[in-house]
Amino acid sequence: MKRGILTIVVVAAAVVNLSAQAAKPPARPAPSAPANAAKSPGAGPVFVVETMKGTFEVETYPNEAPKTVDHIVALIKRNFYNGQRILRIVPNQLVQFGDPQTRDMTKQAWWGRGFDAGSGKSIGIAEFNNKRQHKVGSVSMAHPGDAREADSQMFISLSAQPKWNGQYTVFGQVISGMDVVRKLAVTDRIVRVTLRPEPAS
Repeated sequence: MKRGILTIVVVAAAVVNLSAQAAKPPARPAPSAPANAAKSPGAGPVFVVETMKGTFEVETYPNEAPKTVDHIVALIKRNFYNGQRILRIVPNQLVQFGDPQTRDMTKQAWWGRGFDAGSGKSIGIAEFNNKRQHKVGSVSMAHPGDAREADSQMFISLSAQPKWNGQYTVFGQVISGMDVVRKLAVTDRIVRVTLRPEPAS
């Protein structure tokens, strides 16, 4: 009789154990980070823009626009763009950001213009070149009317815009996440902008 009771207890324990295992969801593998997009020949630092709708990467062109790239890289290192918002969208043409006033929704009427619409220090030169032109994903410097006065605001072309060549300095190109760029809307927040680490040589 004791043996029968012991068998029932063992079987019951096994059933409980199996039930507990079935109730546990299977372990999911940790999501792997997306592979970094390859830079094109002659490209310089890559910066990563994390937005509320996803992330995109931009390679820069210091050979063609050295002062512009140096200026933008310095701002990124200062965390200048973190917490800003998209300030302007022209459908099928451009997405623009880079004004620190966009952190304040009460100043929306002034986004993109006014004394505080940049870092306070213009680049001082227009670095136009024939090699880097306005095409899908090109990244250019916005300015108030004189390309030498470009500061921190930049825009991404959503389509080829040859009429802008010779008017705005192209200093970069989106190399991954163009689908994210197309989803962005005015007031969407930029979480942070960082420089992608260079691989160890």
